[in-house]
Amino acid sequence: MIQQQLQGLIRKLIGTLKSEEDLNVVLKARLTKREYKILKAWVEDISVKDICEKISLSKEDYEKLSAKLIKKLNQEKLKQELVQ
Repeated sequence: MIQQQLQGLIRKLIGTLKSEEDLNVVLKARLTKREYKILKAWVEDISVKDICEKISLSKEDYEKLSAKLIKKLNQEKLKQELVQ
């Protein structure tokens, strides 16, 4: 499921994404705890309101963190770590 979410967030993905287990290892190492929690919440299709409550964020902070997360996922170095 995380593979599908990443494919929707990453622009110009070249190659096949690693297995779910391998992706989780890379993402846990490269993302902050909050960024990782947001990504997992997106995979689980949790509402923005519930995400904010779950990880104690204001909507404004959520938006900033989400933008930062998407930008980070589109960095070439990280994209290379996510593909086989």
